Amino acid sequence: MATAADRSFPPRLGWPARLAWLAFAIYFAYALSHLQVTPARVMAGLEFGYKFLVKLFPPDFQRWELLLKGLKESLEIAVLASVLGLLISLPVSLLAARNLMPAWVTWPARFLMVVCRSFHPVIIAILFVKAVGFGALAGILALTVASLGFLGKLFTEAIEEISLKQVEAVRATGAPFMSVIAYGVVPQVFSRFIGFASYELDSNLRNSTMVGIVGAGGIGGTLFAAFQRFDYDFVCAIILSIIALIIAGEILTNAVKKVFRA
Repeated sequence: MATAADRSFPPRLGWPARLAWLAFAIYFAYALSHLQVTPARVMAGLEFGYKFLVKLFPPDFQRWELLLKGLKESLEIAVLASVLGLLISLPVSLLAARNLMPAWVTWPARFLMVVCRSFHPVIIAILFVKAVGFGALAGILALTVASLGFLGKLFTEAIEEISLKQVEAVRATGAPFMSVIAYGVVPQVFSRFIGFASYELDSNLRNSTMVGIVGAGGIGGTLFAAFQRFDYDFVCAIILSIIALIIAGEILTNAVKKVFRA
């Protein structure tokens, strides 16, 4: 039985833990000094930040047509990238599941997903802008790659957590491989897949507003241009519109989850 000393809070730390915390504190202080994070610089940043916030208000919605065009393009990029990422990640996740496939099949599939997750979507968007040029196509391809890395990992983990009894029962009937997947695997992971896909759509809505900054289409390009013109009241209008778009996407994804869980 645990004693009162064992249940004390905060818990007593041994020498290894104390040394680890001391090393972390030393490194934290070193990083602050190395990056020149000083109290004077922080106070100066707060002052400039206050002046910037004052310039943002009131927001200017007079160019609402340009605003709606950018939001519409961002929404289209997010939806197309999410659908393409979903369609590609489903077979890749099946190939990466170690409880369904041999090692020589799972390792290449897992390596592909790791590569797709290795870079931020903005970095991938820069590469596609160089490859296919400016515009929405670069944004769609960049977010599709990001979706493959994220959804593929989550789908694979969900498949590896299923009960193999149902899979073996379907196999015992002599069913082909695709029937095993359809009747032995999908029913066990379908609700989780819906949750993952809806979350990825919400994530792509946010990312689609960023890739435009590097020329990959969407409202991000309009935001970047407004910053370059020091058009801060229009910047505020864009930011508020992006927030509204994300909130609408959150409401939509929650509604989709409720429909499939019903």
